[in-house]
Amino acid sequence: MGKDVIIACDFASKEATLEFLDKFTDVKPFVKIGMELFYAEGPQIVREIKARGHKIFLDLKLHDIPNTVKKSMAVLSRLDVDMTNLHAAGTVSMMQAALEGLTRPDGTRPLLIAVTQLTSTDQERMENDLLIKEPIDKVVMHYANNAKIAGLDGVVCSPLESEKVHTTCGKEFLTVTPGVRFADGDKGDQKRVMTPAEAKKIGSDYIVVGRPITAAKDPVAAYKRCCDEFIG
Repeated sequence: MGKDVIIACDFASKEATLEFLDKFTDVKPFVKIGMELFYAEGPQIVREIKARGHKIFLDLKLHDIPNTVKKSMAVLSRLDVDMTNLHAAGTVSMMQAALEGLTRPDGTRPLLIAVTQLTSTDQERMENDLLIKEPIDKVVMHYANNAKIAGLDGVVCSPLESEKVHTTCGKEFLTVTPGVRFADGDKGDQKRVMTPAEAKKIGSDYIVVGRPITAAKDPVAAYKRCCDEFIG
């Protein structure tokens, strides 16, 4: 599977999102629709962006009892997204139920990936807030392996962990990595970050890039720079 850059469309409205996407006249980037936009505009925004020709990563991070997640994933599968996700902390049984719900009657389904630990979480916060005392690297690998056992396609993880996830779970197990910034950019609230070129070097399959593209003076040029550095 080829590498790709996913733009995080973290906008609060349909108008702002479509105004941003209108800037891309020669290419249809893979886009991420997260909670803010989905909760503001509902499923119709997914249908509208899909109809424009974009691939969509629906980033809602489901985490509930297995049956609820299974039924919710069945609904999301009908939106014809290309990728969606859940929290690996929901357990193997929840992830298996999600996969069952996401699979359509004809056997097709979007890619399903699991969030291991958010890139805003560091060792101190994990220990103090979550009472998880194991090293964060060990926790991420354990969650990733659980996702593989459940039959998922990959995980969302820090780019710093991408290489080890592939070592632990195999090269075909996808790593989708936020926390990517240009070398001359602002890290924002991300704790564990890497440049597109570094993410390429350590084997990330997809990188998710938000503000370095969406807040750039020339978003199309920033996207192209990101693709050049990550895909080559």
